[in-house]
Amino acid sequence: MLANDTVSAERIHIAFFGMRNAGKSSVVNAVTSQDLSVVSPEKGTTTDPVRKTMELLPLGPVVIIDTPGIDDEGALGEMRVKRALKVLNQCDAAVLVVDGTIGLQDDDRMLIDLFKKKGIGYVVAFNKADLLSSIPSATDNEIYVSATKKTNIDALKNLLGKRFANEENDRKIIADLVSPGDVVVLVVPIDSSAPKGRLILPQQQVIREVLECGAMAMVTREKELTQTLSSLQKKPRIVITDSQAFGIVSKLTPNDIPLTSFSILFARYKGDLEKEVEGAAMLKKLKDGDTILISEGCTHHRQCQDIGTVKLPGWINAFTGKKLRYAFTSGGEFPEDLSPYALVVHCGACMLSEREMKARIRHSVDEGVPVTNYGVAIAMMHDILPRALEPFPAILKKLS
Repeated sequence: MLANDTVSAERIHIAFFGMRNAGKSSVVNAVTSQDLSVVSPEKGTTTDPVRKTMELLPLGPVVIIDTPGIDDEGALGEMRVKRALKVLNQCDAAVLVVDGTIGLQDDDRMLIDLFKKKGIGYVVAFNKADLLSSIPSATDNEIYVSATKKTNIDALKNLLGKRFANEENDRKIIADLVSPGDVVVLVVPIDSSAPKGRLILPQQQVIREVLECGAMAMVTREKELTQTLSSLQKKPRIVITDSQAFGIVSKLTPNDIPLTSFSILFARYKGDLEKEVEGAAMLKKLKDGDTILISEGCTHHRQCQDIGTVKLPGWINAFTGKKLRYAFTSGGEFPEDLSPYALVVHCGACMLSEREMKARIRHSVDEGVPVTNYGVAIAMMHDILPRALEPFPAILKKLS
């Protein structure tokens, strides 16, 4: 896959933090070789996180994020600081830009403490080195730069590459479940809610990984699944379905063929499948008047039979027989206060980074609110969750 084709959620996210007038946005512009952020002598020029997908050698495809000053003031300033701190749950690596003529301040030290607490690797870039009479000694994760003179900007890029090249790990969506020559049947419903003329991202990514394994991807609709299975000379290694077709696909797929869903694969790939399986048990404990938060990582146009806002509430109501209330979030929205909710049901998070999805799960657990995901919840409600977890025996064992 070309670097420019790498989706944002699969790129290393590098966020630049710092106090106002440390020259943070100037450093971002120098690193990206673009006027990504507005630069001004006035404090607080950056009012919202600014993102740019790009190729940053020697790292490869990344997302660069410029954040508002951490020391912003006033009512609006507090909102900007909250948005800056929210980026901590989205970034894989951080660059703390410090005014080199002043040195580390309390706000800078606070950020360093947060980096360490959240396990975020970081580099400290002391800016305005051109204004110093001499350059102090620096540790392995510190560097003196000048955004205006472009001094040590390439060295900063190399330092980022050296420190964070291993942020990408060997997570697999499906590759550890199949072998070369295996047949993988992918069930992709085509209905009014399906995007016209294309497959959704999880389907694309699974197909790509199956092919990279040397296995064979057979894509079909649920309507043709029986015909597809009967036409194969070799028994499929696994059937993977869109979660909303779980019920019918389970009935049509022989019991000796493993079955799971795209959403469950992504729960394992980006989230915490064990926690999400545990969270699904809450579906059996809901009471009249409980509120369920249904959260999606993307912001797509809602269709008449949208899975998040229409189908899921309908299935949950039928499964529980309770009078429930629902709240919905999408994209980067995720409530800090989860106390109003009895359960969080999250999408597969194909448009979120692993760090952000895990942060949402961790936040839910810390708030004492069970969290599950679309595929796990739908499998539970169709009474096929044990079967859907057969490809993951360690998780299945804990369910029993």
